Amino acid sequence: MKLTLKVWRQQNNASKGALESYQVEANEHMSFLEMLDVLNQSLVEEKKVPVAFEHDCREGICGSCNMVINGRPHGPNQGTTTCQLHMRYFKDGDTIVVEPWRAKAFPVIKDLVVDRSSLDRIIQSGGYISVNTGQAQDANAIAIEKDRAAHAFDAAACIGCGACVAACPNGSAMLFTAAKVVHLGTMPQGEVEESTRVQAMVNQMDEEGFGMCSNTGACEADCPKEISLTNIAEMNRAYLAASLGSQKKS
Repeated sequence: MKLTLKVWRQQNNASKGALESYQVEANEHMSFLEMLDVLNQSLVEEKKVPVAFEHDCREGICGSCNMVINGRPHGPNQGTTTCQLHMRYFKDGDTIVVEPWRAKAFPVIKDLVVDRSSLDRIIQSGGYISVNTGQAQDANAIAIEKDRAAHAFDAAACIGCGACVAACPNGSAMLFTAAKVVHLGTMPQGEVEESTRVQAMVNQMDEEGFGMCSNTGACEADCPKEISLTNIAEMNRAYLAASLGSQKKS
């Protein structure tokens, strides 16, 4: 199939960017990233600078293949990362617009690559369990209800790609932060630090320049792992409880 690609090209965050058009021939069995590989190979052969884009596992696990395709983070398919998107979902002669994440907290590094280290700093602020549990116990020593474990696992499925931020009109990271808070706070080992964790992570999220939740649900709709909005409600309740608790102690 013959395609017209309009790809965002930008040297760095200090320079202005623009869409540039390219013609590429792709096989319908290729993944979207393989199609970009074909484009870059042709650019290299023409002594031109290839398009910079981020990728790693190409199996829908790492979350690094972040790009907006025809206006939607990760492309038109729901519950799919860019690397899992195949060219059979496009038609011969289509024009495809490819852009980076658009958010204040995600400055462009080059072309389609953005700096998502702000998400890492949210994790570093409290997205872990540091309680001393002593010697490691057997896996079955702590009985956890199936529904509770499943709820934690669903939240833990978040791969930190940032699609929720790119989809939100306000550039909010509420869904990402909520998934991490709920994942850890739901399990017995994480309950001990739940209050300090949710306060630290929400405060760090605000410091990074992310916007407030827009309540449009775009984050859930474009999340490749389909993380539920109910996690945001749970995080808000936990944050309110932690805030009121800290006020009572002070």
